[in-house]
Amino acid sequence: MKKILILSANPQGTSPLRLDEEVREIDAGLQRAKNRDQFIIEQKWAVRPRDLLRAMLDSNPQIVHFCGHGTGDEGLVFADESGKIKLIDGEALAGLFKLFADQVECVVLNGCYSQVQAEVIGQHIDYVIGMKKAIGDKAAIEFAVGFYDALGNGRNIEFAYNFSCVAIGLAGISEQLTPILNQKPHLEQAGDNIKTQVSNIREFKSETLSVGNRQRLQIEYDELQQQYNSLTEEIQFLQKSQQTQHLDPKDQFRLKKQIEQANEERQNLSEKITALENKLA
Repeated sequence: MKKILILSANPQGTSPLRLDEEVREIDAGLQRAKNRDQFIIEQKWAVRPRDLLRAMLDSNPQIVHFCGHGTGDEGLVFADESGKIKLIDGEALAGLFKLFADQVECVVLNGCYSQVQAEVIGQHIDYVIGMKKAIGDKAAIEFAVGFYDALGNGRNIEFAYNFSCVAIGLAGISEQLTPILNQKPHLEQAGDNIKTQVSNIREFKSETLSVGNRQRLQIEYDELQQQYNSLTEEIQFLQKSQQTQHLDPKDQFRLKKQIEQANEERQNLSEKITALENKLA
Protein backbone atom coordinates (compact mmCIF):
# COMPACT_ATOMS: atom_id res chain seq x y z
CA MET A 1 0.00 0.00 0.00
CA LYS A 2 1.40 3.38 -1.04
CA LYS A 3 0.24 6.67 0.38
CA ILE A 4 0.10 9.81 -1.78
CA LEU A 5 0.20 13.08 0.16
CA ILE A 6 -1.20 15.98 -1.87
CA LEU A 7 -0.20 19.44 -0.63
CA SER A 8 -2.10 22.39 -2.11
CA ALA A 9 -1.51 26.11 -1.61
CA ASN A 10 -3.02 29.11 -3.40
CA PRO A 11 -2.67 31.94 -0.83
CA GLN A 12 -3.93 35.49 -1.02
CA GLY A 13 -1.98 37.63 -3.45
CA THR A 14 -1.43 34.83 -5.99
CA SER A 15 -3.36 34.16 -9.19
CA PRO A 16 -6.10 31.54 -8.72
CA LEU A 17 -5.31 28.00 -9.82
CA ARG A 18 -7.63 25.07 -10.55
CA LEU A 19 -6.18 23.01 -7.72
CA ASP A 20 -9.49 21.43 -6.76
CA GLU A 21 -9.88 20.12 -10.30
CA GLU A 22 -6.33 18.74 -10.31
CA VAL A 23 -6.86 16.86 -7.04
CA ARG A 24 -10.30 15.63 -8.07
CA GLU A 25 -8.99 14.26 -11.37
CA ILE A 26 -6.08 12.51 -9.63
CA ASP A 27 -8.47 10.85 -7.22
CA ALA A 28 -10.92 9.88 -9.97
CA GLY A 29 -8.13 8.33 -12.05
CA LEU A 30 -6.86 6.24 -9.18
CA GLN A 31 -10.39 5.11 -8.29
CA ARG A 32 -10.81 3.58 -11.74
CA ALA A 33 -7.29 2.12 -11.95
CA LYS A 34 -6.82 -1.63 -11.79
CA ASN A 35 -4.43 -1.28 -8.83
CA ARG A 36 -6.62 1.22 -6.96
CA ASP A 37 -6.44 -0.83 -3.76
CA GLN A 38 -2.69 -0.22 -3.61
CA PHE A 39 -2.97 3.58 -3.18
CA ILE A 40 -4.34 5.91 -0.53
CA ILE A 41 -4.66 9.67 -1.08
CA GLU A 42 -4.41 12.23 1.71
CA GLN A 43 -5.14 15.88 0.91
CA LYS A 44 -3.97 19.00 2.72
CA TRP A 45 -5.23 22.41 1.62
CA ALA A 46 -3.93 25.96 2.16
CA VAL A 47 -0.75 24.40 3.49
CA ARG A 48 1.48 26.39 5.86
CA PRO A 49 5.03 25.37 6.84
CA ARG A 50 3.75 23.87 10.10
CA ASP A 51 1.09 21.94 8.19
CA LEU A 52 3.78 20.54 5.92
CA LEU A 53 5.81 19.27 8.87
CA ARG A 54 2.82 17.67 10.56
CA ALA A 55 1.56 16.11 7.34
CA MET A 56 4.90 14.40 6.73
CA LEU A 57 4.94 13.03 10.28
CA ASP A 58 1.31 11.96 10.36
CA SER A 59 0.94 10.57 6.84
CA ASN A 60 4.29 8.81 6.31
CA PRO A 61 3.83 9.10 2.51
CA GLN A 62 5.69 7.32 -0.25
CA ILE A 63 4.73 9.96 -2.82
CA VAL A 64 4.44 13.70 -2.10
CA HIS A 65 2.61 15.87 -4.64
CA PHE A 66 2.73 19.68 -4.41
CA CYS A 67 0.32 21.73 -6.51
CA GLY A 68 0.52 25.50 -6.41
CA HIS A 69 2.80 28.35 -7.40
CA GLY A 70 6.56 28.38 -7.75
CA THR A 71 8.87 31.40 -8.08
CA GLY A 72 12.17 29.84 -9.09
CA ASP A 73 15.10 30.63 -6.79
CA GLU A 74 12.88 32.24 -4.15
CA GLY A 75 11.03 28.99 -3.51
CA LEU A 76 7.61 27.36 -3.58
CA VAL A 77 4.60 29.38 -2.48
CA PHE A 78 2.89 28.21 0.70
CA ALA A 79 0.56 30.13 3.03
CA ASP A 80 1.48 31.93 6.24
CA GLU A 81 -0.62 32.17 9.39
CA SER A 82 -2.76 34.92 7.86
CA GLY A 83 -3.30 33.12 4.55
CA LYS A 84 -0.80 35.24 2.62
CA ILE A 85 2.33 34.25 0.70
CA LYS A 86 5.06 32.30 2.50
CA LEU A 87 8.02 31.22 0.37
CA ILE A 88 10.00 28.08 1.22
CA ASP A 89 13.28 27.67 -0.66
CA GLY A 90 14.87 24.51 -1.99
CA GLU A 91 17.44 24.11 0.78
CA ALA A 92 14.76 24.14 3.47
CA LEU A 93 12.63 21.62 1.57
CA ALA A 94 15.66 19.41 0.90
CA GLY A 95 16.45 19.41 4.61
CA LEU A 96 12.95 18.16 5.35
CA PHE A 97 12.92 15.43 2.71
CA LYS A 98 16.37 14.26 3.77
CA LEU A 99 14.78 13.20 7.07
CA PHE A 100 12.21 11.10 5.19
CA ALA A 101 14.50 9.73 2.48
CA ASP A 102 14.04 6.17 3.72
CA GLN A 103 10.29 6.23 3.01
CA VAL A 104 9.59 8.84 0.30
CA GLU A 105 10.08 7.39 -3.20
CA CYS A 106 8.94 10.29 -5.33
CA VAL A 107 8.21 14.02 -5.02
CA VAL A 108 6.16 15.83 -7.67
CA LEU A 109 6.39 19.64 -7.68
CA ASN A 110 3.57 20.62 -10.02
CA GLY A 111 4.18 24.37 -9.98
CA CYS A 112 5.95 26.92 -12.18
CA TYR A 113 9.77 27.10 -12.05
CA SER A 114 9.92 24.30 -9.43
CA GLN A 115 12.88 22.60 -11.13
CA VAL A 116 15.14 24.74 -8.91
CA GLN A 117 13.76 23.03 -5.80
CA ALA A 118 13.51 19.63 -7.51
CA GLU A 119 17.25 19.54 -8.21
CA VAL A 120 18.11 20.13 -4.55
CA ILE A 121 15.51 17.70 -3.18
CA GLY A 122 16.74 15.16 -5.72
CA GLN A 123 19.99 14.83 -3.79
CA HIS A 124 18.03 12.86 -1.18
CA ILE A 125 14.96 11.39 -2.93
CA ASP A 126 15.17 8.84 -5.75
CA TYR A 127 12.72 10.57 -8.07
CA VAL A 128 11.77 14.27 -8.06
CA ILE A 129 9.79 15.97 -10.81
CA GLY A 130 9.95 19.74 -11.28
CA MET A 131 8.89 22.27 -13.91
CA LYS A 132 11.70 24.06 -15.74
CA LYS A 133 9.52 27.09 -16.50
CA ALA A 134 5.95 28.32 -16.20
CA ILE A 135 3.26 25.69 -16.75
CA GLY A 136 -0.38 26.43 -17.45
CA ASP A 137 -3.32 25.03 -15.50
CA LYS A 138 -4.38 22.73 -18.33
CA ALA A 139 -0.91 21.27 -18.80
CA ALA A 140 -0.43 20.82 -15.04
CA ILE A 141 -3.71 18.92 -14.77
CA GLU A 142 -2.96 16.74 -17.81
CA PHE A 143 0.45 15.93 -16.36
CA ALA A 144 -0.93 14.99 -12.94
CA VAL A 145 -3.75 12.86 -14.37
CA GLY A 146 -1.44 11.02 -16.76
CA PHE A 147 1.18 10.41 -14.06
CA TYR A 148 -1.17 8.85 -11.52
CA ASP A 149 -3.21 6.99 -14.15
CA ALA A 150 0.01 5.21 -15.14
CA LEU A 151 1.06 4.50 -11.55
CA GLY A 152 -2.43 3.22 -10.75
CA ASN A 153 -2.15 0.74 -13.60
CA GLY A 154 1.09 -0.78 -12.36
CA ARG A 155 3.65 1.26 -14.28
CA ASN A 156 6.87 2.51 -12.68
CA ILE A 157 7.77 6.14 -12.04
CA GLU A 158 9.94 6.51 -15.15
CA PHE A 159 7.13 5.25 -17.39
CA ALA A 160 4.55 7.38 -15.57
CA TYR A 161 6.66 10.50 -16.11
CA ASN A 162 7.05 9.88 -19.84
CA PHE A 163 3.40 8.90 -20.17
CA SER A 164 2.30 12.14 -18.53
CA CYS A 165 4.51 14.23 -20.82
CA VAL A 166 2.95 12.49 -23.82
CA ALA A 167 -0.49 13.20 -22.33
CA ILE A 168 0.25 16.94 -22.40
CA GLY A 169 1.18 16.77 -26.07
CA LEU A 170 -1.85 14.66 -27.00
CA ALA A 171 -4.07 17.27 -25.35
CA GLY A 172 -2.75 19.78 -27.88
CA ILE A 173 -0.72 21.72 -25.33
CA SER A 174 2.86 22.56 -26.34
CA GLU A 175 4.31 22.24 -22.84
CA GLN A 176 5.36 18.57 -22.86
CA LEU A 177 9.01 19.54 -22.37
CA THR A 178 8.36 21.57 -19.23
CA PRO A 179 8.34 18.70 -16.67
CA ILE A 180 11.80 17.39 -15.75
CA LEU A 181 12.54 14.11 -14.00
CA ASN A 182 15.48 14.28 -11.56
CA GLN A 183 17.12 11.12 -10.24
CA LYS A 184 19.64 10.37 -7.53
CA PRO A 185 23.14 9.54 -8.79
CA HIS A 186 22.82 5.81 -8.06
CA LEU A 187 19.92 5.70 -10.53
CA GLU A 188 22.08 7.13 -13.32
CA GLN A 189 22.03 3.96 -15.38
CA ALA A 190 18.24 3.89 -15.35
CA GLY A 191 18.38 7.58 -16.22
CA ASP A 192 20.02 6.75 -19.55
CA ASN A 193 16.86 4.90 -20.56
CA ILE A 194 14.73 7.86 -19.49
CA LYS A 195 16.80 10.27 -21.59
CA THR A 196 16.21 8.04 -24.60
CA GLN A 197 12.47 8.05 -23.99
CA VAL A 198 12.39 11.81 -23.46
CA SER A 199 14.27 12.34 -26.71
CA ASN A 200 11.45 10.51 -28.48
CA ILE A 201 8.95 12.93 -26.98
CA ARG A 202 11.04 15.83 -28.25
CA GLU A 203 11.00 14.65 -31.84
CA PHE A 204 9.35 17.30 -33.94
CA LYS A 205 8.52 16.44 -37.54
CA SER A 206 9.03 19.50 -39.68
CA GLU A 207 10.89 20.53 -42.80
CA THR A 208 14.61 21.04 -42.35
CA LEU A 209 15.27 24.66 -41.48
CA SER A 210 17.54 26.65 -43.74
CA VAL A 211 20.38 28.61 -42.13
CA GLY A 212 18.50 31.86 -42.72
CA ASN A 213 15.26 30.58 -41.21
CA ARG A 214 17.08 29.15 -38.21
CA GLN A 215 18.79 32.49 -37.54
CA ARG A 216 15.46 34.29 -37.84
CA LEU A 217 13.80 31.89 -35.39
CA GLN A 218 16.72 32.19 -32.98
CA ILE A 219 16.43 35.99 -32.97
CA GLU A 220 12.68 35.72 -32.36
CA TYR A 221 13.30 33.21 -29.57
CA ASP A 222 15.85 35.49 -27.85
CA GLU A 223 13.46 38.47 -28.04
CA LEU A 224 10.59 36.46 -26.55
CA GLN A 225 12.85 35.18 -23.78
CA GLN A 226 13.85 38.73 -22.88
CA GLN A 227 10.18 39.76 -22.79
CA TYR A 228 9.42 36.76 -20.59
CA ASN A 229 12.19 37.59 -18.11
CA SER A 230 11.13 41.25 -17.95
CA LEU A 231 7.52 40.24 -17.35
CA THR A 232 8.58 37.85 -14.58
CA GLU A 233 10.42 40.69 -12.82
CA GLU A 234 7.35 42.91 -13.19
CA ILE A 235 5.09 40.24 -11.66
CA GLN A 236 7.44 39.77 -8.71
CA PHE A 237 7.46 43.53 -8.13
CA LEU A 238 3.65 43.71 -8.27
CA GLN A 239 3.31 40.77 -5.86
CA LYS A 240 5.64 42.45 -3.38
CA SER A 241 3.70 45.71 -3.76
CA GLN A 242 0.49 43.83 -3.08
CA GLN A 243 1.85 42.68 0.27
CA THR A 244 2.50 46.25 1.37
CA GLN A 245 0.41 47.17 4.39
CA HIS A 246 -2.17 49.98 4.45
CA LEU A 247 -3.15 49.65 0.79
CA ASP A 248 -6.75 50.66 0.27
CA PRO A 249 -9.15 48.17 -1.38
CA LYS A 250 -9.06 49.97 -4.73
CA ASP A 251 -5.28 49.69 -4.94
CA GLN A 252 -5.41 46.04 -3.88
CA PHE A 253 -7.96 45.30 -6.60
CA ARG A 254 -5.94 47.20 -9.21
CA LEU A 255 -2.76 45.29 -8.34
CA LYS A 256 -4.60 41.98 -8.41
CA LYS A 257 -5.90 42.68 -11.91
CA GLN A 258 -2.45 43.78 -13.10
CA ILE A 259 -0.92 40.54 -11.76
CA GLU A 260 -3.59 38.40 -13.40
CA GLN A 261 -3.12 40.18 -16.73
CA ALA A 262 0.68 39.87 -16.51
CA ASN A 263 0.44 36.15 -15.66
CA GLU A 264 -1.83 35.57 -18.64
CA GLU A 265 0.57 37.44 -20.93
CA ARG A 266 3.52 35.49 -19.50
CA GLN A 267 1.70 32.21 -20.17
CA ASN A 268 1.16 33.22 -23.80
CA LEU A 269 4.86 34.03 -24.12
CA SER A 270 5.74 30.66 -22.58
CA GLU A 271 3.68 28.84 -25.20
CA LYS A 272 5.34 30.78 -28.02
CA ILE A 273 8.80 30.06 -26.60
CA THR A 274 8.02 26.34 -26.31
CA ALA A 275 6.83 26.24 -29.93
CA LEU A 276 10.09 27.87 -31.08
CA GLU A 277 12.14 25.46 -28.96
CA ASN A 278 10.47 22.57 -30.78
CA LYS A 279 11.28 24.08 -34.17
CA LEU A 280 14.89 24.78 -33.23
CA ALA A 281 15.46 21.32 -31.66
